[in-house]
Amino acid sequence: MGIKSKAGSLLEEFKNFAFKGNIVDMAIGVIIGGAFGKIVSSFVADVVTPCITALISTASPEGTEGAQEALKALSFTWNGIAIPYGSFLAEVLNFLIVAFVIFLVMKKFLGFMQNMRKKEAEAPAEPPAPPEPSAEEKLLTEIRDLLKNK
Repeated sequence: MGIKSKAGSLLEEFKNFAFKGNIVDMAIGVIIGGAFGKIVSSFVADVVTPCITALISTASPEGTEGAQEALKALSFTWNGIAIPYGSFLAEVLNFLIVAFVIFLVMKKFLGFMQNMRKKEAEAPAEPPAPPEPSAEEKLLTEIRDLLKNK
């Protein structure tokens, strides 16, 4: 097998992979996920972080940037080494909020899908058509009709 045929085969495999519907759906999901991540980051930075820093009373009067910096500046000293844990707390909060929102969305979405399936299952099916008369019944019907007409 030559280099050209290997390259052509590889290119063909890539084309089959890249233009299937699944990869496009996944790309859309990644883009929407990135946008959702920005929303959650903003929520954590602008709402949650100032609330936490107000609770621990280290908030500065400089607004949300000061509050976020105050949270990130949280640290403790152990054996003379400063261990900052504020940024970690902010990221944990970020993760928990994202996980909770995804949980709620999926729960509602899956519940909606289950309700749709139940409605489809509960929908009254059309009554089955009556069975066709047998050959004998057809013949008897013809005889009856002939006798009626006499």
